Amino acid sequence: MSETTLPEDQVQPALNAPTEPATPVVQRRGNGLAILALLLGAAGVAAGGWGVWQVRNLQALNQQQLAQLQTLGDQAQGLKLSEQRMGARLDQMPPADVLEASRSLVAQLQRDQQHLSQRLETVLGASRKDWRLAEAEHLLRLASLRLSALQDVNSARALVQGADQILGEQDDSGAFAARDALAKSLVDLRSVKQPDRTGLFLQLGALRGQVLQLTALAPEFHPSAESSNLPADGDGASRWARWWDQISRYIRIDFDADKNIQPLLAGQSLTQVRLALSLALEQAQWAALNGEAEVYGQALAEARDVLTGNFSLDNPQSKLLLEQIVELGKQPVKVVTPDLTGTLNAVQAYLERRNLRVDESLKPAAKPAANTAQETSP
Repeated sequence: MSETTLPEDQVQPALNAPTEPATPVVQRRGNGLAILALLLGAAGVAAGGWGVWQVRNLQALNQQQLAQLQTLGDQAQGLKLSEQRMGARLDQMPPADVLEASRSLVAQLQRDQQHLSQRLETVLGASRKDWRLAEAEHLLRLASLRLSALQDVNSARALVQGADQILGEQDDSGAFAARDALAKSLVDLRSVKQPDRTGLFLQLGALRGQVLQLTALAPEFHPSAESSNLPADGDGASRWARWWDQISRYIRIDFDADKNIQPLLAGQSLTQVRLALSLALEQAQWAALNGEAEVYGQALAEARDVLTGNFSLDNPQSKLLLEQIVELGKQPVKVVTPDLTGTLNAVQAYLERRNLRVDESLKPAAKPAANTAQETSP
């Protein structure tokens, strides 16, 4: 910076100017001391407040530490109680040799339990197979009974198939002969045709319903062409011819008749004929269900005789009913069923051989079991 020089004429008056009296220094010093005292007082107040805050913090810390010490004391007391209890339990426990003996007994018990479970699984597996084989024998008995009593080929075939399936599940080579007999029986049953007995029963029932609606046809006389040519009016012959034509509607004598005229049924006679025909058809129904071919044929023959002996064949109802009866008489109601006795004997022989093998296999296993029982008894 460059200093500026004043001219001399300006400096001189400044030097010669009268000086003013200075302010007293004592007053300024008193203000500074007051300010300093205020500052020191404020600092003291701040220091006191900080100290109070520190004291309160220390009191809070002391209280927290006291609470922690109390908690630790409670935990220590609880640990002492637990230690005392554990000590009491340890005092009650048996000694080490007794524990070792108990451990060995538990191990022996586990081994015995495992051995018994294995034996139980073996016995149960064998028993399940025995149950299944007994079921196969029972199915064959049912099939034989169905054939002999009801001639039910379809049910018998299903039962024999079930028995063959059970023997196939065994996977035993000793069942070859039994399965061979079952296969032959299945072939024989498949070659037999099952008669529709239910269908025959229902058809005969429908015919019985038609019998109740059957009515007798009144005989009618159909004049020839010559009798229809009447004489012309005006003479006595024509009057006689017309009179005879009126009378012939009620009474007709035909000496050249070549057909048998059935008597006209009405009232109680018609009811009796219907009842006889219905009973014959009902007997045919029973024979169809039970497979009685002779009874079935006799019942239908009786129905034909009743129908032809009391109703004219010119009647469309009786003619249609007769055709249906003849058609049903051609249907078979009895079949020759195969005999399942040989198959049943083959299966029973296989079951006997298998039971013998199982008994022989269980005999050696029974001796070690008896020995272990004798060893453990002391």
